Amino acid sequence: MSRLVLEHVEKRYGTVPVVKDVSLTIEEGEFVSLLGPSGCGKTTILRMVAGLVEPSAGSIRIGEKDVTNLPPNKRQIGLVFQSYALFPHLTVFENVAFGLRRQGESGNGFSARVREALALVRLADYGERYPRQLSGGQQQRVAMARAIAPRPRVLLFDEPLSNLDAKLRDEMQIELKRLQAELAITTLFVTHDQSEALSLSDRVCVMHDGIIQQYAPPEDIYHRPATAFVASFIGKPNRLSGTVAGNGADGRIDCGQGLTIRAAAVAARAGSAVDVFIRQEAIRLSTTPEAADNALAGTVAMRSFSGAHVQYVVRLPNGTELVVETPSSGPASDLAPGSAIHLLVSAADVFALPAAGRAS
Repeated sequence: MSRLVLEHVEKRYGTVPVVKDVSLTIEEGEFVSLLGPSGCGKTTILRMVAGLVEPSAGSIRIGEKDVTNLPPNKRQIGLVFQSYALFPHLTVFENVAFGLRRQGESGNGFSARVREALALVRLADYGERYPRQLSGGQQQRVAMARAIAPRPRVLLFDEPLSNLDAKLRDEMQIELKRLQAELAITTLFVTHDQSEALSLSDRVCVMHDGIIQQYAPPEDIYHRPATAFVASFIGKPNRLSGTVAGNGADGRIDCGQGLTIRAAAVAARAGSAVDVFIRQEAIRLSTTPEAADNALAGTVAMRSFSGAHVQYVVRLPNGTELVVETPSSGPASDLAPGSAIHLLVSAADVFALPAAGRAS
């Protein structure tokens, strides 16, 4: 049983709290990402699980075993760092063998374990090469093979793809997903890249300021953000401020200066201050008026081409500007600044959440 459980874990440096009362359960074989901006506490959590940082409070269990006070080499974990941390003077085979040798492994079974790990990361023929003879993606795969060779109960990744270029990063995401599915190892993955977290994970734990904001499957994180921070961090949101209008039942939000937005669900009572989030990719453009939950007329203020997508800045009559992202091969993809345009938004794609730091 390789379930990973953190209960009321905290980390303070002096009087400064970095991780605040975090409780988190990762089921056996599950892939979970800790996602958040720099300084949110995600790497500190991973380092506490690894035994590299001592918690100020709380407990950590792997299976039924409390590992809170155990050294890293007694925890049966595999750790892949942001930097590959390969030994340049050792061959690929010896780099992968390093952890096994530290455990006292030797003989035919030992060599078979190394070859098996290299085969899993598709480097079976690279054992005699040195790290300097490999690409960045290959070096990362060697680091992964070294982590899995001792057959750990839990696999930990600390932003392992951040040093790769965009193409290699996409390729390695596929490799990671394939490898974890084959091995069914309980995995904790730290990243600040939301696309990595959403595409790789069974569940995503979004963190901010040392606190878990939402812990849910990727689809829920994206389509049903639980807090204003999650709504602002995930996707490419436009953010407006408003007040719940009427009795709140019809989802109308008064954003001021004659602008009213309707949301499918409003997590606040009538008269409450809310933050309104509309993702760029959720806005549909039309050159003619159409019926929609939210139909807004505007004028193109700016156009930016980025390959697969075109991004527009659209100015509404009251001066509010919304950013819209649309496929570059689709309709309304070649509008010039000054063009009249209609923005169509489903109420289900409008998130109205209690405003942080504003009176209700």
